[in-house]
Amino acid sequence: MDYSLAALKLLCSQLKHVREVSSQNRFTLGAILFQRAWLQGLLVSASADGAPLLLDDGTGLIELSLTGEFRHHHWKPGMYVMVVGGYVARAGELPMIKVHKIVDLSSSPDRDAMWYLEVVEAYKLFYQPLVEEFT
Repeated sequence: MDYSLAALKLLCSQLKHVREVSSQNRFTLGAILFQRAWLQGLLVSASADGAPLLLDDGTGLIELSLTGEFRHHHWKPGMYVMVVGGYVARAGELPMIKVHKIVDLSSSPDRDAMWYLEVVEAYKLFYQPLVEEFT
């Protein structure tokens, strides 16, 4: 994993527009090269046996693959979480995030609205010029 590449703040719907680069599990969104994505949303399925979780951000679903200490937390449907991790595109299946960081933000008021504003701001300030330049 190349940690010099930023984790992009994205919505699941934006992941439909990424393209895989042939080397080292890298992806592009327009001219932006990335490996990790930062998403937030509600857990819609959770399992105590370490099976993958599903996250719904209001624009789509993504599977979360947990490892290590994250498997020992009691994740429950309805929790609002922030996740950062390696993005994995899979043909014919939901995309997946191999989680490096997951935080329960359920107690944070206005979390949904603030997240959408953060993603829009990041897109307009940083991503849009590079996406439009590429297309």
